[in-house]
Amino acid sequence: MLLFFRYNWQVREEWYRWCEDVPEEELLRVRTGGVGGILHTLFHIVDVEWSWIRVLQGKDDFQENFDEYRSLERVRQLETAFRPEVEQFLASWDESMEQRLFHDRRADGSEATYRWGEVMRHIIAHEIHHIGQLSVWSREIGKKPVSANFIEKGL
Repeated sequence: MLLFFRYNWQVREEWYRWCEDVPEEELLRVRTGGVGGILHTLFHIVDVEWSWIRVLQGKDDFQENFDEYRSLERVRQLETAFRPEVEQFLASWDESMEQRLFHDRRADGSEATYRWGEVMRHIIAHEIHHIGQLSVWSREIGKKPVSANFIEKGL
């Protein structure tokens, strides 16, 4: 499990570096698909990862507001603040946690039950999905996307 989180973190860091050479107006431009634009999507990835880990631990879940993080520096700071809690949770992961149940109350009032392992794989896939969107948008602005190739990541 930890290996795929490390993969996502490595790719995410490469996207941050990719963003350094992109004008802020391009990073903030609302685009088709995703949750908004490039920077908003990176923010969303960080926020969702942390949020799921918190709810699995029985902690309060609250959504950060993107309006408070509308710069690459602020999104990186958010990740720096959230990552230690995620890493600590992953360091404690063992096979007994795979089948633990999580009961989720949805916004519409309905309930769903998930296994912790399923939630963890969802977190991983969620980021990979959004990284694909970033790749499409990068081509739209004429810039080569970050490689998502797992083989060449040294993991």
